[in-house]
Amino acid sequence: MEETTSKGLTLFGSILLTIALITLVVILFSVSQAGAKTGQEKMVGIQQTLSQTEYTTYDNSTMTGSSVLNAVRQYMNQEQFGVRVITGKGGITTYGNQFDDNGEIIEKDKNTNIKVAQDQSNPNYINPSGQFKSQIVVDKNNVVRGIIFTQS
Repeated sequence: MEETTSKGLTLFGSILLTIALITLVVILFSVSQAGAKTGQEKMVGIQQTLSQTEYTTYDNSTMTGSSVLNAVRQYMNQEQFGVRVITGKGGITTYGNQFDDNGEIIEKDKNTNIKVAQDQSNPNYINPSGQFKSQIVVDKNNVVRGIIFTQS
C-alpha cells in the first residue's frame, strides 16, 4: 500500500511540475511577445524619422534655382511624391505627382518633363541664380508628399 501511495504522489508531483512548466513557458512567451511588439513599434518610428530627414533641408529655407532643379531631378520620379515650383513669372508646375495643400496625391500621372524649366522664354523657367523659398507638404499620416518652391 505504501508503494501505491508513493507512486500516486510521484505521479501527482509530475503532473503539477508539468503544469507549472507549461504555465511558465506561456508567461515567458507573453512577456517576450509584448517586448518584441514594443521594439518593433520603436523601430518603425526610427525608420520613419530617418526616411523623413532627407527633406529637412527643404523645410522653410531659401535655395538657389540650381538647387531647385537638382531637387526636381532627384524627387520627380519618386512614388507618391511631387515637387511644385512657382516662378517669378507666374508659372506654376508640379513635377512628379500632383498633390493638394493637405499632402494628398490628387493625380497619379507624373510630369517628368523638365524642359520647360530650362526654357528661358517659358513662364515656368527656373532661373539657376534665382532665390526660392521652400516648404514641405505632409499628409495626414505625417509623411512628406511634396515640396513647394516659390521664387522670391
